[in-house]
Amino acid sequence: MKTTTYKVAEQLDKATLVDFYRQMALLRVFEERAAEQYMLGKIRGFLHLYIGQEAVAVGAIHALGRDDYVTTHYRDHGHALARGLSVNAVMAELFGKATGCSKGMGGSMHLFDASLNFAGGYAIVAGHLPLSTGMGFAFNYLNDNRLVATFFGDGALNEGEAHEVLNMSALWNLPVVFICENNLYGMGIPLSQSMSNTQLHKMAESYGIASAQVDGMDVLAVREAAETAVQHVRSGNGPYFLEARTYRFRGHSMADPVLYRSKDEEAEYRKLDPIAQYGEWLLSSKMATQKKLDAISAEVEKQVEESIAFAEESPFPSPEDLYRNVYAQLP
Repeated sequence: MKTTTYKVAEQLDKATLVDFYRQMALLRVFEERAAEQYMLGKIRGFLHLYIGQEAVAVGAIHALGRDDYVTTHYRDHGHALARGLSVNAVMAELFGKATGCSKGMGGSMHLFDASLNFAGGYAIVAGHLPLSTGMGFAFNYLNDNRLVATFFGDGALNEGEAHEVLNMSALWNLPVVFICENNLYGMGIPLSQSMSNTQLHKMAESYGIASAQVDGMDVLAVREAAETAVQHVRSGNGPYFLEARTYRFRGHSMADPVLYRSKDEEAEYRKLDPIAQYGEWLLSSKMATQKKLDAISAEVEKQVEESIAFAEESPFPSPEDLYRNVYAQLP
């Protein structure tokens, strides 16, 4: 982690700063155990892991208010957990169980929790961006000071609706924070082979949208950049586009053998592991001891193991549930 002086580190208390480590560690362990359960046949369908990108979700979502909304793509476990969804409910959803956050009917790519304004993961690339824009329009129409933060990958910017949404958001001055998780690969295509301009935040500028790029492997840098974005939007200045340069340590999905990038490249990015870097920063800044970090690691391991047991013991949805309004009991 860089020796940068972080303004946000002076604004947040020690407990919060240490909790960033706990959250990222939780996301990492959850994904590692989810991969194991997938290989055991307990989780079916597609499974897109967030390993390596934890700093983006944790840093960005912490800058939001509780009344703000979050939407995201199919690599959504990290955003759900960072938003505060129950670990048990998310794991149960991956298992397809009735106790899952989408009642076992959404699975890995469709996590949802209305009580936390977590308005879903979506399987269609860029398909959630028009929905996010609609939320922003509603907030303006109702003269509501809320905003929506929407996460998407670099590949989404090759979809036509992404550009329609950026243009519309700028025209209508909508309260949307666009967070592009640029992990350098759209499935297996390197960014340099799919985009003529790899500085993706510059794309938003062509629509008159304020934008910035941030190191997505640095949780405090993301937290600072996200706060700037949120303040910009909350002040009525229209949308903001934040490009977080990050890297996924695993394949696009569990079915991906990752034959399109070299082991040397992966090894170089492993040196930038956001959790290891942040742990070193906490130690050097005297924010935590190694004993404390070890205790956190043990705590999240136990939490995730308990979530697996909970998911295994939970029932599958009944056939009758297919014909019911599964949202009837939501607030």
